[in-house]
Amino acid sequence: MARQDRALRTRRAILEAAASVFEEKGYDAAKLTEILERAHVTKGALYFHFASKEELAQAVLDAQTREGTVSLAQPSKAQEFVDLGMVFAYRLTTDPLLRGSIRLALDQGAGHVPYRSRPYKEWMDICVGTLREARVNGELLSHVDPVESGELFVGAYTGINLVAQILGRRDSLENSAASLYRHLMPSITLPAVLSTLDLRPERGRDVWRQANGMVTSGI
Repeated sequence: MARQDRALRTRRAILEAAASVFEEKGYDAAKLTEILERAHVTKGALYFHFASKEELAQAVLDAQTREGTVSLAQPSKAQEFVDLGMVFAYRLTTDPLLRGSIRLALDQGAGHVPYRSRPYKEWMDICVGTLREARVNGELLSHVDPVESGELFVGAYTGINLVAQILGRRDSLENSAASLYRHLMPSITLPAVLSTLDLRPERGRDVWRQANGMVTSGI
């Protein structure tokens, strides 16, 4: 068990080191030697977990939806839809693994990495599925197509991420995400539902901490 735990910690250290290098330099300019130095592991340890730079990049990409979502049921599925993006915006301010994943997903230099589009498709599936549940609950306006709205949202959210990255304004992402929801939700939710939604920039932080058993007030 101790050996397995050590292997998991080593793998995590490699992933986080790789993510930080990918975020700073992009896929093409990232060097395995620098990743090894940041992770404080040997080349043999790296190749034990990842056969190549491409495989390592894919593992960073795959962490995006696995670690970027939070499971915290709300009375309103529309609120859960909001929480998906707000939690992710908060996590991007604190989690280098997710930031590296985003950089890879947007990096044209990583175009030959297999399944680079997978995070986008997974986010679309998650958003569409949540909106379909909201429709079943009678929370959406009658004309709303969950597929159309979910895919449009992922595209718009990707856009604000890209702008934040280009302008070096990652710390403003929570405000941008809240603004996106304030513009989007009135066009898809019933007024009675809209009036109950928490669209504050701090919403992601509060939900994340609640999901992890942390006190949110006064922090």
